[in-house]
Amino acid sequence: MQDDADQRLTSRDHLGALYIYTGDGKGKTTAALGEALRAVGRGLKVCVLQFLKGRQTGEVVAAPRLAPELRLVLLGRPGRMNLKAPAPADLARLAAGWDLARRLITSGDYDLVVLDEINPVLDAGLIPLEEALAVFQGRPPGMTLILTGRRAPAALIAAARVVTEMHPVKHYFQGGLRARRGIEW
Repeated sequence: MQDDADQRLTSRDHLGALYIYTGDGKGKTTAALGEALRAVGRGLKVCVLQFLKGRQTGEVVAAPRLAPELRLVLLGRPGRMNLKAPAPADLARLAAGWDLARRLITSGDYDLVVLDEINPVLDAGLIPLEEALAVFQGRPPGMTLILTGRRAPAALIAAARVVTEMHPVKHYFQGGLRARRGIEW
């Protein structure tokens, strides 16, 4: 009987959904990576594209250990991108990253695709929102997409099946402490 329940919960039709993790609180990427780890543990193929990140975080170091079921690609560069006035090199990175995301989503090769930090990119208009929505809504049946980052546009929220907004209540950053290796990065 348990096998029937497991089969029902893992059928491709059941899996497909659009998730959004947004808000000003910590934990958006962490939540998405938790979903990715869970999916790999159940034999699903996962790709994580990190749009605004370019440094060697713990997840970047760990991802090759879960290959080939998990693929993680850094699309950003070390340091912060100015989303209001991005440098030409940053715009080129975003365009190449969006092209890769579009190809991976439409390929059907993955059960779960995480587009980490894409929400602020869409909010800033650096990737056309209508184009992104068309790609997201036209994904293969059974594919789940997880979009993370602050300022998720209202149209994305309306299109999603699951939306979680992280709100900061208390964090040691507020006291001036820095990110801890292995926890925040």
